Amino acid sequence: MTTPAAGDPTDSRPSRVVEPAAPETAAGPGRLIVLEGGDGAGKSTQAGLLVEWLRQRGRPVTMTFQPGGTALGQRLRRILLDPAVGDLDPAAEALLYVADKAQHLAEVVRPALARGEVVVSDRYVDSLLAYQGAGRDLDPAALARLADQWGVGGLRPDLTILLDVEVGQGLGTIAAPDRLEQAGDDFHQRVRDGFRRLAAADPDHYLVVDGRAPVAAVAQTVRQRVAALLDQD
Repeated sequence: MTTPAAGDPTDSRPSRVVEPAAPETAAGPGRLIVLEGGDGAGKSTQAGLLVEWLRQRGRPVTMTFQPGGTALGQRLRRILLDPAVGDLDPAAEALLYVADKAQHLAEVVRPALARGEVVVSDRYVDSLLAYQGAGRDLDPAALARLADQWGVGGLRPDLTILLDVEVGQGLGTIAAPDRLEQAGDDFHQRVRDGFRRLAAADPDHYLVVDGRAPVAAVAQTVRQRVAALLDQD
């Protein structure tokens, strides 16, 4: 007897249904801390300072970023950010970001959390919701479900640090803007508004900091909030 191929209309076998993952915070003994914000907000600088401080306190740390924290992610990053690529369909752009997140979670984030490390990530799901949801005007609820189910498996940060800057202040610091950075002030204002809405909706899991404050002052504010989180361990 020949077994029908998957997708064959004569196949009477029940289809495999993938249920959305239940929301969860960092699994196991590790902690997931994410830095978010618009372009030029200082995320990379603050992520580096936070990692240095955590290591001084004796905490094992993995520092990573999205998109691009894996070999596959590096290839996807070039497609997504190279100005020579030109316009991408917003849905195609969003799906590429979700693919980056799925690989990143499987290869970097979840293994580090399972080892009991603090994972400090420059960008996570909020960037997808802000840039492709608010910025590209994609359905935010559908995008959130896609990210949770296929991108990160429902894994949410223990803390998201939002470095908030006005659009002109952030973009004005960038010498060679990438494809998204060239999207225009209206786009980036929608992105900023999207980030702020996400933070306002869940204040217990966010720290919103003025990204234009002195670097040392921002770092100190971040350390105080992270120390309070880690003291719960």
